[in-house]
Amino acid sequence: MVKTVLVSAVALIDVDGRVLLAQRPEGKPMAGLWEFPGGKVETGETPEAALIRELHEELGIETWQSCLAPLTFASHSYDDFHLLMPLFACRKWQGTPVAQEGQTLAWVRAANLRDYPMPAADIPLVPILRDWL
Repeated sequence: MVKTVLVSAVALIDVDGRVLLAQRPEGKPMAGLWEFPGGKVETGETPEAALIRELHEELGIETWQSCLAPLTFASHSYDDFHLLMPLFACRKWQGTPVAQEGQTLAWVRAANLRDYPMPAADIPLVPILRDWL
């Protein structure tokens, strides 16, 4: 039986309509690929609470559950686990996103998201996000 891993992710959207992507740092699985910020949902956590925690840890910003709008989700089988990943949209946060864990950040226009190599699970999210923006 394959383990299902629940990961929460967010499309942070700035005032110019650009989306924040983070590049996975060297030494991590899928290093060099670009992804939406977020992380694993811990036991007892909601996807929204996990995202608020991860945004603080990874980017040094604060947001609130009321600012997280459910957008879509990814359901993708990798070799050793199945990923279930809700993607939220967020346009309001406090602070300036700064990489806290060695990742590279890029603000990307929706039309250019395909120019950034992504993990297989993230790729189907791009056209949905482009249409929504």
